Amino acid sequence: MNAPFNPARTAHREPFTAFVCDEATAEALRPIAVELGWSPEKVNKGGLRNAVQTLSVSASPQVLFVDLSESGDPLNDINALAEVCEPGTVVIATGQVNDVRLYRDLVASGIHDYLLKPLNPDALRDTFAQAQTALNAPKLAETSSARPHCAVAVIGTRGGCGASTLATSLAWLLSEKHGRSTALLDLDVHFGTGALALDLEPGRGLTDAIENPSRIDGLFIERAMVKASDRLSVLSAEAPIHSPVMTDGAAFYQLQEEIRGAFESTVIDLPRGMLVNHPHLITDVQIAVLVTELTLASARDAIRILSWFKSNAPQTQVIVVANRVQQAAMLEISRKDFE
Repeated sequence: MNAPFNPARTAHREPFTAFVCDEATAEALRPIAVELGWSPEKVNKGGLRNAVQTLSVSASPQVLFVDLSESGDPLNDINALAEVCEPGTVVIATGQVNDVRLYRDLVASGIHDYLLKPLNPDALRDTFAQAQTALNAPKLAETSSARPHCAVAVIGTRGGCGASTLATSLAWLLSEKHGRSTALLDLDVHFGTGALALDLEPGRGLTDAIENPSRIDGLFIERAMVKASDRLSVLSAEAPIHSPVMTDGAAFYQLQEEIRGAFESTVIDLPRGMLVNHPHLITDVQIAVLVTELTLASARDAIRILSWFKSNAPQTQVIVVANRVQQAAMLEISRKDFE
Protein backbone atom coordinates (compact mmCIF):
# COMPACT_ATOMS: atom_id res chain seq x y z
CA MET A 1 0.00 0.00 0.00
CA ASN A 2 1.26 3.43 -0.79
CA ALA A 3 0.31 6.96 -1.62
CA PRO A 4 2.67 8.96 -3.84
CA PHE A 5 6.03 9.26 -2.10
CA ASN A 6 6.42 12.50 -0.17
CA PRO A 7 9.91 13.01 1.33
CA ALA A 8 8.84 15.94 3.50
CA ARG A 9 6.11 13.92 5.20
CA THR A 10 8.24 10.80 5.60
CA ALA A 11 11.16 12.59 7.27
CA HIS A 12 9.87 11.31 10.62
CA ARG A 13 7.83 8.12 10.67
CA GLU A 14 6.38 6.70 13.86
CA PRO A 15 7.19 3.03 14.43
CA PHE A 16 3.55 2.22 15.27
CA THR A 17 0.07 3.71 15.14
CA ALA A 18 -3.31 2.05 15.72
CA PHE A 19 -6.89 3.12 15.02
CA VAL A 20 -9.48 1.03 16.85
CA CYS A 21 -13.24 1.09 17.31
CA ASP A 22 -13.66 0.07 20.96
CA GLU A 23 -11.95 0.25 24.32
CA ALA A 24 -11.55 -3.53 24.63
CA THR A 25 -9.38 -3.60 21.50
CA ALA A 26 -7.41 -0.60 22.74
CA GLU A 27 -6.79 -2.29 26.10
CA ALA A 28 -5.56 -5.42 24.34
CA LEU A 29 -3.12 -3.44 22.18
CA ARG A 30 -1.57 -1.04 24.70
CA PRO A 31 0.40 -3.55 26.83
CA ILE A 32 1.75 -5.27 23.70
CA ALA A 33 2.82 -1.90 22.33
CA VAL A 34 4.68 -1.17 25.58
CA GLU A 35 6.44 -4.57 25.40
CA LEU A 36 7.71 -3.67 21.92
CA GLY A 37 8.91 -0.23 22.95
CA TRP A 38 6.07 1.64 21.26
CA SER A 39 4.07 4.42 22.81
CA PRO A 40 0.62 3.27 24.08
CA GLU A 41 -0.62 6.77 23.27
CA LYS A 42 -0.43 5.84 19.59
CA VAL A 43 -3.52 3.63 20.05
CA ASN A 44 -6.26 5.95 18.78
CA LYS A 45 -10.03 5.66 18.61
CA GLY A 46 -11.96 5.99 15.36
CA GLY A 47 -11.20 2.87 13.34
CA LEU A 48 -10.52 2.88 9.62
CA ARG A 49 -12.28 6.17 8.89
CA ASN A 50 -10.08 8.06 11.35
CA ALA A 51 -7.00 6.30 9.94
CA VAL A 52 -7.76 7.57 6.43
CA GLN A 53 -8.40 11.11 7.65
CA THR A 54 -5.26 11.21 9.79
CA LEU A 55 -2.86 9.68 7.25
CA SER A 56 -4.07 12.00 4.51
CA VAL A 57 -2.33 14.88 6.33
CA SER A 58 0.49 13.12 8.21
CA ALA A 59 3.25 10.60 7.57
CA SER A 60 2.36 6.92 7.62
CA PRO A 61 3.88 4.83 10.43
CA GLN A 62 6.06 1.80 9.87
CA VAL A 63 3.38 -0.48 11.35
CA LEU A 64 -0.28 0.51 11.04
CA PHE A 65 -3.04 -1.34 12.92
CA VAL A 66 -6.60 -0.64 11.75
CA ASP A 67 -9.98 -1.82 13.04
CA LEU A 68 -12.50 -2.74 10.33
CA SER A 69 -15.39 -3.46 12.71
CA GLU A 70 -17.40 -0.40 11.68
CA SER A 71 -16.74 -0.83 7.96
CA GLY A 72 -19.68 -1.87 5.80
CA ASP A 73 -17.41 -2.69 2.83
CA PRO A 74 -13.93 -3.57 4.13
CA LEU A 75 -12.32 -4.12 0.71
CA ASN A 76 -13.57 -0.82 -0.68
CA ASP A 77 -12.52 1.01 2.48
CA ILE A 78 -9.06 -0.58 2.33
CA ASN A 79 -8.73 0.95 -1.14
CA ALA A 80 -9.30 4.37 0.41
CA LEU A 81 -6.61 3.61 2.98
CA ALA A 82 -4.22 2.58 0.20
CA GLU A 83 -4.58 6.02 -1.38
CA VAL A 84 -3.10 7.72 1.70
CA CYS A 85 -0.76 5.02 3.03
CA GLU A 86 2.84 5.66 1.96
CA PRO A 87 5.41 3.11 0.75
CA GLY A 88 6.85 0.61 3.20
CA THR A 89 4.02 0.64 5.75
CA VAL A 90 2.99 -2.77 7.10
CA VAL A 91 -0.80 -2.78 7.59
CA ILE A 92 -2.44 -5.16 10.07
CA ALA A 93 -6.23 -5.26 10.28
CA THR A 94 -8.70 -6.62 12.81
CA GLY A 95 -12.44 -7.17 12.67
CA GLN A 96 -15.40 -9.28 13.71
CA VAL A 97 -16.12 -11.03 10.39
CA ASN A 98 -14.87 -14.62 10.38
CA ASP A 99 -14.73 -15.27 6.63
CA VAL A 100 -11.81 -16.98 4.90
CA ARG A 101 -12.67 -15.28 1.59
CA LEU A 102 -12.49 -11.85 3.23
CA TYR A 103 -9.14 -12.81 4.77
CA ARG A 104 -7.74 -13.90 1.41
CA ASP A 105 -9.04 -10.79 -0.36
CA LEU A 106 -7.54 -8.50 2.28
CA VAL A 107 -4.16 -10.24 2.14
CA ALA A 108 -4.21 -10.15 -1.68
CA SER A 109 -4.91 -6.41 -1.55
CA GLY A 110 -1.75 -5.78 0.47
CA ILE A 111 -2.78 -6.24 4.11
CA HIS A 112 -0.06 -8.03 6.10
CA ASP A 113 -2.50 -9.91 8.35
CA TYR A 114 -6.11 -9.94 9.52
CA LEU A 115 -6.85 -10.83 13.16
CA LEU A 116 -10.27 -11.86 14.41
CA LYS A 117 -11.73 -10.23 17.50
CA PRO A 118 -11.45 -10.63 20.43
CA LEU A 119 -7.70 -10.13 20.11
CA ASN A 120 -5.37 -12.74 21.57
CA PRO A 121 -2.13 -11.33 23.09
CA ASP A 122 0.03 -14.13 21.65
CA ALA A 123 -1.47 -13.65 18.19
CA LEU A 124 -0.72 -9.92 18.43
CA ARG A 125 2.89 -10.60 19.44
CA ASP A 126 3.33 -13.03 16.55
CA THR A 127 1.89 -10.75 13.88
CA PHE A 128 3.88 -7.73 15.13
CA ALA A 129 7.06 -9.83 15.12
CA GLN A 130 6.34 -10.89 11.53
CA ALA A 131 5.69 -7.26 10.59
CA GLN A 132 9.05 -6.18 12.01
CA THR A 133 10.76 -9.02 10.15
CA ALA A 134 9.15 -7.86 6.90
CA LEU A 135 10.30 -4.30 7.53
CA ASN A 136 13.88 -5.31 8.28
CA ALA A 137 14.30 -8.01 5.62
CA PRO A 138 16.63 -7.03 2.77
CA LYS A 139 15.31 -7.33 -0.76
CA LEU A 140 16.50 -10.34 -2.69
CA ALA A 141 18.27 -8.10 -5.17
CA GLU A 142 20.29 -6.55 -2.33
CA THR A 143 21.60 -9.94 -1.26
CA SER A 144 22.64 -10.86 -4.80
CA SER A 145 24.41 -7.77 -6.06
CA ALA A 146 26.87 -9.95 -8.01
CA ARG A 147 24.00 -11.20 -10.17
CA PRO A 148 22.43 -8.28 -12.04
CA HIS A 149 18.73 -8.44 -12.77
CA CYS A 150 17.73 -10.13 -16.01
CA ALA A 151 14.44 -9.15 -17.67
CA VAL A 152 13.07 -11.21 -20.56
CA ALA A 153 9.90 -10.50 -22.53
CA VAL A 154 8.28 -13.32 -24.52
CA ILE A 155 6.04 -12.21 -27.38
CA GLY A 156 4.08 -14.30 -29.85
CA THR A 157 3.67 -13.18 -33.45
CA ARG A 158 0.25 -14.86 -33.56
CA GLY A 159 -2.16 -16.30 -31.03
CA GLY A 160 -1.55 -19.97 -30.31
CA CYS A 161 2.07 -20.07 -31.43
CA GLY A 162 3.22 -21.18 -27.96
CA ALA A 163 4.64 -17.98 -26.47
CA SER A 164 2.95 -18.50 -23.08
CA THR A 165 4.21 -22.07 -22.84
CA LEU A 166 7.72 -20.90 -23.68
CA ALA A 167 7.52 -18.06 -21.12
CA THR A 168 6.44 -20.44 -18.36
CA SER A 169 9.16 -22.96 -19.29
CA LEU A 170 11.82 -20.23 -19.39
CA ALA A 171 10.80 -18.95 -15.95
CA TRP A 172 10.98 -22.48 -14.57
CA LEU A 173 14.43 -23.05 -16.10
CA LEU A 174 15.82 -19.80 -14.69
CA SER A 175 14.54 -20.63 -11.22
CA GLU A 176 15.19 -24.37 -11.00
CA LYS A 177 18.21 -24.94 -13.25
CA HIS A 178 20.04 -21.64 -12.82
CA GLY A 179 19.04 -21.02 -9.19
CA ARG A 180 17.77 -17.47 -9.78
CA SER A 181 14.81 -16.06 -7.89
CA THR A 182 12.36 -15.50 -10.75
CA ALA A 183 9.05 -13.74 -11.27
CA LEU A 184 6.71 -14.76 -14.09
CA LEU A 185 4.53 -11.77 -15.00
CA ASP A 186 1.64 -12.78 -17.26
CA LEU A 187 0.11 -9.61 -18.68
CA ASP A 188 -2.73 -11.31 -20.57
CA VAL A 189 -5.24 -10.20 -17.96
CA HIS A 190 -8.28 -12.06 -19.31
CA PHE A 191 -6.85 -15.18 -20.90
CA GLY A 192 -3.42 -15.63 -19.33
CA THR A 193 -2.20 -19.18 -18.68
CA GLY A 194 0.90 -18.57 -16.57
CA ALA A 195 -0.71 -19.74 -13.32
CA LEU A 196 -2.75 -22.45 -15.06
CA ALA A 197 0.35 -24.01 -16.61
CA LEU A 198 1.88 -24.35 -13.15
CA ASP A 199 -1.36 -25.68 -11.61
CA LEU A 200 -1.88 -22.57 -9.48
CA GLU A 201 -4.81 -20.28 -8.71
CA PRO A 202 -3.94 -16.88 -10.22
CA GLY A 203 -5.25 -14.80 -7.31
CA ARG A 204 -6.40 -11.18 -7.54
CA GLY A 205 -3.05 -9.43 -7.28
CA LEU A 206 -2.71 -8.39 -10.93
CA THR A 207 -6.27 -7.10 -11.30
CA ASP A 208 -5.99 -5.26 -7.96
CA ALA A 209 -2.76 -3.64 -9.15
CA ILE A 210 -4.38 -2.46 -12.38
CA GLU A 211 -7.39 -1.04 -10.56
CA ASN A 212 -5.31 0.61 -7.82
CA PRO A 213 -1.72 1.31 -8.96
CA SER A 214 -1.14 3.41 -5.85
CA ARG A 215 -1.09 0.33 -3.63
CA ILE A 216 1.83 -1.29 -5.47
CA ASP A 217 4.93 -1.55 -3.28
CA GLY A 218 7.29 -4.24 -2.06
CA LEU A 219 4.84 -5.60 0.48
CA PHE A 220 2.09 -5.75 -2.13
CA ILE A 221 4.38 -7.76 -4.42
CA GLU A 222 5.20 -10.13 -1.57
CA ARG A 223 1.51 -10.76 -0.89
CA ALA A 224 0.12 -10.68 -4.44
CA MET A 225 2.51 -13.08 -6.14
CA VAL A 226 1.68 -16.79 -6.01
CA LYS A 227 4.62 -19.03 -5.18
CA ALA A 228 5.16 -21.97 -7.53
CA SER A 229 8.38 -22.98 -5.73
CA ASP A 230 10.98 -21.49 -3.41
CA ARG A 231 12.52 -19.55 -6.34
CA LEU A 232 9.58 -19.08 -8.72
CA SER A 233 6.58 -16.78 -8.17
CA VAL A 234 3.76 -15.92 -10.56
CA LEU A 235 1.61 -12.83 -11.03
CA SER A 236 -1.27 -13.69 -13.34
CA ALA A 237 -5.01 -13.13 -13.66
CA GLU A 238 -8.26 -14.50 -15.01
CA ALA A 239 -10.29 -11.29 -15.11
CA PRO A 240 -13.98 -11.63 -16.09
CA ILE A 241 -14.34 -11.31 -19.85
CA HIS A 242 -17.22 -8.86 -19.40
CA SER A 243 -14.90 -6.46 -17.53
CA PRO A 244 -12.62 -4.51 -19.89
CA VAL A 245 -9.28 -3.40 -18.47
CA MET A 246 -8.94 0.37 -18.42
CA THR A 247 -5.33 1.38 -17.76
CA ASP A 248 -2.68 3.74 -19.06
CA GLY A 249 -0.01 1.12 -18.36
CA ALA A 250 1.33 2.80 -15.21
CA ALA A 251 0.44 -0.23 -13.09
CA PHE A 252 2.35 -2.59 -15.40
CA TYR A 253 5.44 -0.40 -15.34
CA GLN A 254 5.31 0.00 -11.56
CA LEU A 255 4.93 -3.76 -11.16
CA GLN A 256 8.07 -4.25 -13.21
CA GLU A 257 9.93 -1.73 -11.02
CA GLU A 258 8.95 -3.46 -7.77
CA ILE A 259 9.60 -6.96 -9.16
CA ARG A 260 13.06 -5.84 -10.32
CA GLY A 261 13.88 -4.95 -6.73
CA ALA A 262 12.65 -8.25 -5.32
CA PHE A 263 13.80 -10.87 -7.86
CA GLU A 264 16.93 -11.71 -9.83
CA SER A 265 15.00 -12.47 -13.02
CA THR A 266 11.71 -11.42 -14.57
CA VAL A 267 9.98 -13.24 -17.41
CA ILE A 268 7.13 -11.23 -18.93
CA ASP A 269 4.51 -12.99 -21.03
CA LEU A 270 3.73 -9.92 -23.12
CA PRO A 271 0.75 -9.87 -25.51
CA ARG A 272 1.86 -8.34 -28.80
CA GLY A 273 -0.83 -5.64 -28.64
CA MET A 274 0.89 -4.15 -25.60
CA LEU A 275 3.88 -3.17 -27.73
CA VAL A 276 1.58 -0.67 -29.41
CA ASN A 277 -0.44 0.42 -26.38
CA HIS A 278 2.33 0.42 -23.74
CA PRO A 279 5.73 0.59 -25.46
CA HIS A 280 7.41 1.73 -22.23
CA LEU A 281 7.14 -1.85 -20.91
CA ILE A 282 10.15 -2.78 -23.05
CA THR A 283 12.37 0.03 -21.74
CA ASP A 284 14.26 -2.08 -19.20
CA VAL A 285 13.96 -5.46 -20.94
CA GLN A 286 17.35 -6.84 -21.97
CA ILE A 287 16.12 -9.76 -24.08
CA ALA A 288 12.95 -10.19 -26.14
CA VAL A 289 12.05 -13.67 -27.34
CA LEU A 290 9.85 -13.49 -30.43
CA VAL A 291 7.95 -16.76 -30.86
CA THR A 292 6.68 -17.53 -34.35
CA GLU A 293 5.38 -20.29 -36.58
CA LEU A 294 6.50 -20.90 -40.16
CA THR A 295 3.34 -19.46 -41.68
CA LEU A 296 2.72 -16.52 -43.96
CA ALA A 297 0.82 -14.57 -41.31
CA SER A 298 3.51 -15.21 -38.70
CA ALA A 299 6.24 -14.17 -41.13
CA ARG A 300 4.44 -10.93 -41.87
CA ASP A 301 3.96 -10.10 -38.18
CA ALA A 302 7.49 -11.16 -37.25
CA ILE A 303 8.83 -8.65 -39.78
CA ARG A 304 6.60 -5.92 -38.35
CA ILE A 305 7.55 -6.64 -34.74
CA LEU A 306 11.27 -6.83 -35.53
CA SER A 307 10.96 -3.47 -37.27
CA TRP A 308 9.19 -2.08 -34.19
CA PHE A 309 12.05 -3.20 -31.94
CA LYS A 310 14.64 -1.69 -34.27
CA SER A 311 12.89 1.68 -34.11
CA ASN A 312 11.61 1.73 -30.52
CA ALA A 313 13.91 -0.53 -28.47
CA PRO A 314 17.29 -0.86 -30.21
CA GLN A 315 18.92 -1.65 -26.86
CA THR A 316 16.95 -4.92 -26.55
CA GLN A 317 18.43 -8.14 -27.90
CA VAL A 318 15.77 -9.97 -29.93
CA ILE A 319 15.86 -13.76 -30.31
CA VAL A 320 13.48 -15.33 -32.86
CA VAL A 321 12.21 -18.80 -31.97
CA ALA A 322 10.32 -20.90 -34.51
CA ASN A 323 7.85 -23.09 -32.64
CA ARG A 324 5.54 -25.92 -33.67
CA VAL A 325 7.66 -26.58 -36.75
CA GLN A 326 6.19 -29.40 -38.81
CA GLN A 327 7.80 -31.63 -41.41
CA ALA A 328 9.07 -29.75 -44.44
CA ALA A 329 6.32 -31.10 -46.70
CA MET A 330 3.65 -29.73 -44.36
CA LEU A 331 5.11 -26.25 -43.86
CA GLU A 332 3.21 -23.30 -45.24
CA ILE A 333 6.53 -21.60 -46.03
CA SER A 334 10.02 -23.03 -45.81
CA ARG A 335 12.60 -22.00 -43.22
CA LYS A 336 14.73 -20.55 -46.00
CA ASP A 337 11.85 -18.39 -47.27
CA PHE A 338 10.98 -17.35 -43.72
CA GLU A 339 14.52 -16.22 -42.98
